[in-house]
Amino acid sequence: MQPTESSGQDRESPDDTARGVIVEALTIGLTTGAYGVSFGALSVTSGLDVWQTVALSALMFTGASQFALISVLAGGGSVAAAVASSALLGLRNLFYGLRMRQILQPSPITSVAAAQMTLDESTAMALAHYDRPVPRPALAFWSTGLSVFVLWNTGTILGALGASSIGDPTRWGLDAAVPAAFLALLWPQITGRRLLGVALVAAVLGIALTPVLSPGLPVLCAALVPFLFLKGAR
Repeated sequence: MQPTESSGQDRESPDDTARGVIVEALTIGLTTGAYGVSFGALSVTSGLDVWQTVALSALMFTGASQFALISVLAGGGSVAAAVASSALLGLRNLFYGLRMRQILQPSPITSVAAAQMTLDESTAMALAHYDRPVPRPALAFWSTGLSVFVLWNTGTILGALGASSIGDPTRWGLDAAVPAAFLALLWPQITGRRLLGVALVAAVLGIALTPVLSPGLPVLCAALVPFLFLKGAR
């Protein structure tokens, strides 16, 4: 009797199943929600009221840009400088969107929702599950985007309402939650020495520029490293 070819389902690891993808997405959402508490509290202590803070999370919905905005305001910067800094940092989502459009191929109706769900976390999850033996990029993207949206906004509301009692949010370590989660998603994508070198150069540049540039700009400068590296490699 000849052995039968194993099915795609048999080759699935626990993380590749639909249930595994959703559990992973919920875990990311919970971590991001804790970070949202930090944002809500910091936003209110920076001068925004509760409703402005909640609207910022629901409409802008990109944590790094939101933190850049309130950081500039808290440091005494003008509204124009705060908006410019957050907008520049948010440009990375445009590049995410171009890639996600190729992978997900959303319909005209779902394109608007997909644009709102295009984040660091949802993009990283979609890419991580794109090359798996059983690819589930759409499930990874939508489950992560929705999980982060609901829990980020819930955390923002809790943090904004409890700003007076939570104290300094950085004392709880909430400011490090999402960067740690994104690093965990990004690390498996670094599959060779070349990519590792690019990642290290970008990280060193971002850290070096943090004390001298406005919030958000060091990340933008670090994001240019891969483009310069690829251009130089041609």
